[in-house]
Amino acid sequence: MKVGCIGLGDIAQKAYLPVLGTQPGVDLHLHTRTPATLDRVGDSLHLPREQRHTTLDSLLAVGLDAAFVHAPTTVHPEIVTRLLEAGVPTYVDKPLAYELAESERLVALAERRGVSLFVGFNRRYAPGYAQCLDHPRELILMQKNRVGLPEEPRSMILDDFIHVVDTLRFLVPGPVDEVTVRSRAEGGLLHHVVLQLGGDGFTALGVMNRLSGSTEEILEVSGQDTKRQVVNLAEVIDHKGQPTVRRRGDWVPVARQRGIEQEALAFLDAVRAGKLLSARDALATHELCERVVRAVQDRCGAA
Repeated sequence: MKVGCIGLGDIAQKAYLPVLGTQPGVDLHLHTRTPATLDRVGDSLHLPREQRHTTLDSLLAVGLDAAFVHAPTTVHPEIVTRLLEAGVPTYVDKPLAYELAESERLVALAERRGVSLFVGFNRRYAPGYAQCLDHPRELILMQKNRVGLPEEPRSMILDDFIHVVDTLRFLVPGPVDEVTVRSRAEGGLLHHVVLQLGGDGFTALGVMNRLSGSTEEILEVSGQDTKRQVVNLAEVIDHKGQPTVRRRGDWVPVARQRGIEQEALAFLDAVRAGKLLSARDALATHELCERVVRAVQDRCGAA
């Protein structure tokens, strides 16, 4: 199975290549336009020269069975278009694109071509978060905060807050009929944003504060007088009277703790089985993010 990895930045090197490079039956091909990086990463994986590519044309010429795209978001539309037109099942880091129209175009292209398109939302596969599906979820609260990092609204929401948006969508126990957005921006930079989703019997709150004084990610789901809390994707605390704590094992790889390993292998298993994967649900997350972006921009304009 010939699998391409396009883009060899931190996320590829730290999370994906340790998984892809150790899978039996995977003939891994690398692509980056930076020769020094290609040589260093290729050498670390002991890949022969014919499995290292500095152009997308060269990579496509080997006849890929699947591809992982970890290049910057700005070039996602161009790269994903080439892959889909070549009939290559494609896994791409979130977001598909910064502009909703481009994301819609890519999903429509995949459907017309009958080619799998899969957007990486690893928190759906993270063990601590996936276990929350088995817990009452009358109230959902997710915070993903950073230190000293206010940012332009669209990039902050599509690059980072999108994780919060998708996790809320993943965990809500029913249809959403109410969406509320609050935010604070100054000098064109977004300081914090709050998304509230409501439906029959549940409320979900997503919070991101880029001036919080702490880098943290906390998810809480509660209902029926119980609560489950997941701290930094590693520690699960169940509250029902006396709290009980479950921590990540010392030898559990970070990629597995964060759901990246499980997600990547699920994509490869689907490709092997000939299963067509749709990005329609991922597109719904992008649509909600666009709604948040516009609400923030409207608020900035009003200010």
